Amino acid sequence: MAEQTKVTTLEKVVVRFSGDSGDGMQLTGTIFSNLSAILGNEISTFPDFPAEIRAPQGSLSGVSGFQVHLGSRKIFTPGDRADVLVAMNPAALKVNVNYLKPHAIVIIDTDSFQKNDLDKAKFVTDDPFKELSLTGVQVIAAPITSMVKDGLAEYGLDNKSAARCKNMFALGLVCWLFDRPLDEAMHMLQNKFSKKPTIAKANIKALTDGYNYGHNIHASISRYRIESKKMTPGFYTDVNGNKATSYGLIAAAEKAGLKLYLGSYPITPATDILQELSARKELGVKALQFEDEIAGICTAIGASFAGSLAATSTSGPGLALKSEAIGLAVIAELPLVIVDVQRGGPSTGLPTKSEQTDLMQALYGRNGESPVVVIAAATPTDCFDAAYWAGKLAVEHMTPVILLTDSFIANGSSAWKLPDLDEYPEIKPKYATEYTGEQPWKAYRRDPENLVRYWAIPGMEGFAHRIGGLEKDYDTSAISTEPYNHQKMVLTRQAKVDKIADYIPDLEVLGDSDADLLIVGWGGTYGHLCEAMETMQENGRKVALAHFKFISPLPKNTIDVLSRYKKVVVAEQNNGQFANYLRSKVPGFNPYRFNRVKGQPFIVARLVEEFTKLLEA
Repeated sequence: MAEQTKVTTLEKVVVRFSGDSGDGMQLTGTIFSNLSAILGNEISTFPDFPAEIRAPQGSLSGVSGFQVHLGSRKIFTPGDRADVLVAMNPAALKVNVNYLKPHAIVIIDTDSFQKNDLDKAKFVTDDPFKELSLTGVQVIAAPITSMVKDGLAEYGLDNKSAARCKNMFALGLVCWLFDRPLDEAMHMLQNKFSKKPTIAKANIKALTDGYNYGHNIHASISRYRIESKKMTPGFYTDVNGNKATSYGLIAAAEKAGLKLYLGSYPITPATDILQELSARKELGVKALQFEDEIAGICTAIGASFAGSLAATSTSGPGLALKSEAIGLAVIAELPLVIVDVQRGGPSTGLPTKSEQTDLMQALYGRNGESPVVVIAAATPTDCFDAAYWAGKLAVEHMTPVILLTDSFIANGSSAWKLPDLDEYPEIKPKYATEYTGEQPWKAYRRDPENLVRYWAIPGMEGFAHRIGGLEKDYDTSAISTEPYNHQKMVLTRQAKVDKIADYIPDLEVLGDSDADLLIVGWGGTYGHLCEAMETMQENGRKVALAHFKFISPLPKNTIDVLSRYKKVVVAEQNNGQFANYLRSKVPGFNPYRFNRVKGQPFIVARLVEEFTKLLEA
């Protein structure tokens, strides 16, 4: 009689898949995440790519990971530490040792844990678990590669092709651990390899073999059961931040009655936006790849002049290259959305890692007084709303808008209820044909209420005009170098952006109304800060969170909110850029700071520890 397996019911669990870049860990993690979302679990994912394009096989620098946090209640982050680790080689085990819970389950492929593999990962003994002091973990050690090759012998694949299916064996084993049916996973594999039926069948066979192997082993290991969450009725999908950003831009264009144009250049980690929009021609989207960053944004400015909702996507180095062209859009007062998916810097820096280090560049990184709107998305699904708002503010206020996301939320994913566009605010361009002033129309005639100039589209009879990079006269719109006029135009462009505060939502405060500590954050740190707040509340602390989506201009109630609390800490993944910005905007504001620049998301346990110290100080 087989030994009974212990089944542990949990509210949430963290699984990490890790191996070489060629081991298919991203695909494995994505399928498991999608499967969990379909079964009614909340999920949050974190794909962790190596920074080197072709690191040596089996090396520490070549480890690729995918972490997913799933549960039966609201999930805010991918989790600090893993309950289950799939380590396809010794390097994957070594790199992830600090991300394991004390009694985690570790699945290894013993075929990849030979002497040569241990040497590549710089182990000095033949027992990696003892060397890493992993004495409390539960190990499932199986010759995965050998079993996969033997199991796929009937398909006539060469050894290399057969070995590539070992990730599906590992996925099948994990599905057994979590009592996940394989039907949906098989369907996903059939769709992915629809043009390669033999490969599809081989992967499905490996998946099934892994599941059956779990049934057949008699080791005393824990299995996990995660109950499904009762979801609000609607249509759901698993979406990452880059895809949600793309959909948000499409939605804004449709709501405004405009065509969407993207002029861009590939750059990690923003390239997926270009790829996603280029596949949406049926929605009237024009997405073009250009020879460099400058060409991409300049064509977008031309498309904006011609009457499109124009956008360009990039990361930090590209934003630097686009700075002169952004200044052109500022002085020409044309709508333009610039999506900056932040990554580790400076220079090439850490191209596959995540930071919040482009804030000052977004706010001030141009010559002259060059004000723009700056928005920051908070989660993968919030990228949709943030992109929609970016399009709305750009079009309705005739201004460039910089939308900041980051590599963490751009590549990470969450379960997303498909939105009803009827519930989103309208987007109404202010066309020159609506001008009713007493003076004859000129290119820089403005609505006196919000200082927005009227948009004249080429082809509108009677509205021929010129705009460009030279300063224009406030009244005549002709080129002007007159000192007082330049002062007036500089102040007017700034006032136009400042007035946008009247059209955006107030800053919302979550948590305790009588909090002893207010946590302040912005952008992609939302989930970690929210979970830290809730953990502290469970520990009896009174804590609140104010998380900023709108950064320039700030919400109108910002000063009121930040002045209410005796202790305020600003937490961000840089050396204090947002804290310094708030100090320049809020009189007497001098917050505590929590700053980390590691290229990795915050660790919730560390946040709780540091914030608790502040309360007790």
